[in-house]
Amino acid sequence: MSKHTLMSPLPACFAPGVHEAGCDEAGRGCLAGPVYAAAVILPDDFTHPLLNDSKQLTEKQRYELRPVIESCALAWAVGTASAAEIDEINILKASILAMHRALDALTVRPGAVIVDGNRFTQYTDLPCQTFVKGDGRFANIAAASVLAKTYRDDAMTALAAQYPQYGWEINKGYPTAAHRKAIEQFGPSPLHRSTFKLKK
Repeated sequence: MSKHTLMSPLPACFAPGVHEAGCDEAGRGCLAGPVYAAAVILPDDFTHPLLNDSKQLTEKQRYELRPVIESCALAWAVGTASAAEIDEINILKASILAMHRALDALTVRPGAVIVDGNRFTQYTDLPCQTFVKGDGRFANIAAASVLAKTYRDDAMTALAAQYPQYGWEINKGYPTAAHRKAIEQFGPSPLHRSTFKLKK
């Protein structure tokens, strides 16, 4: 079993030794802010006892893992798509756009791409494969989920200083009851996704 993986072997279509980039996104279900994505290429010998789907980790664990991933990865990058782009092209296409932007920013060209979920658009001429719950199966996707989540959380915390009424430093733009109540009280901000159902 490849050490890139948490529980499953590499996809059969990828040859041994191929550097595959794992991709995942964060913020797809939010009412405000950009969607973030990351792409990570891990070395063959990379292991870490904490590494898992970022949703299964505590905030402290995610931020503990981030510098480890960044220092150990052969290459990593983060891409985003803005709230305006989400409204223009829809959240699925914007999430894939953010992943493509992360792949574009890698300093090492991967030989293949594996993506969390079941939808992806072909990236250049590279072999690509999607995996439902891939962030719990493949270490490079799990690493990408950690980077995407922590960088997006940082961005929403910074944006909360501009729009303090929405509590983004706490809810990170997700549709909590308090967030929806603030939208009802103050109206949407320029960073809210107008194509989403913002109010109850």
